[in-house]
Amino acid sequence: MKRYPGFKLLIVDDHEHNLFTLRTLIRKYMDVTILEATSGRRALEIALREPGIDLIILDVQMPEMDGFQTASLLKVRKKTRDIPIIFLTAAFKTEEFQQKGYAVGAVDYLLKPIDDIQLINKISTYFRLIEKERDLNRILEERVAERTRELDQAKRYLENIIRYMGEALLVLDPEGRIKLTNPAARRMLDYSEEDLLGMSIGDVFEEEGDEVAGAFMGTWLEALIRVGALSQIDARFIAKDGRRVPILFSRTAIKNSDGEITDIICIAKDMTGFIRCDDAEQGVVTAPAED
Repeated sequence: MKRYPGFKLLIVDDHEHNLFTLRTLIRKYMDVTILEATSGRRALEIALREPGIDLIILDVQMPEMDGFQTASLLKVRKKTRDIPIIFLTAAFKTEEFQQKGYAVGAVDYLLKPIDDIQLINKISTYFRLIEKERDLNRILEERVAERTRELDQAKRYLENIIRYMGEALLVLDPEGRIKLTNPAARRMLDYSEEDLLGMSIGDVFEEEGDEVAGAFMGTWLEALIRVGALSQIDARFIAKDGRRVPILFSRTAIKNSDGEITDIICIAKDMTGFIRCDDAEQGVVTAPAED
């Protein structure tokens, strides 16, 4: 006996003795849950109510609602549209008859009188296919879950790096609006995260020698577009209370596959209390400034 624990088979025929024959044959060869219906309407009710039906054996010639009509109604409902249907018929009649069955969703035909070996082989074939599909879906779900866990771990790792890095981090959109900050940047500028998001970088930044905060936007942003990155420069952050915070500032452009800038990564080191060595162009910090 072939065991298919958890599998459900719905058999549909308007004659009780046909249902008895089907049920007896199936239970002789396989261990499976069998549901029965004596009409298309009853089959539809059971299929919509009962969860997890795996296969339907459906008689074609039934009064009121024949097998074709029943299959058509099953296939338009979300819960039942993917259930395989094997039509049971006394004869194929014509090729048009066969095509009609396949058109409404049948996957196979069984001829009356029923050949028990053919019946069991067909049922077993579809059950094995369902098992393989479930195994593949389970493997896929496991891989997706594992990938999701890996991405979550990577995200938390990156978030911790950003949270605890000593330098200020500002991520800008291509127009220079702030879209992400870290705690060091918020402490340096004395703004809340809500205040900074959407603000123009020009409102909190000025290059050395610039009289107007944000005048750089027409210079280094253009350079970013050309080369993608610039070396460090001397600049100042403008804090919320108007204080000028001397910083060593660097920025890098992130581009997509079309070469368009999607993000600008800005890193700033607070240089308060530090002096430069003689070679100012190298931007090397040598010692804290004396009081």
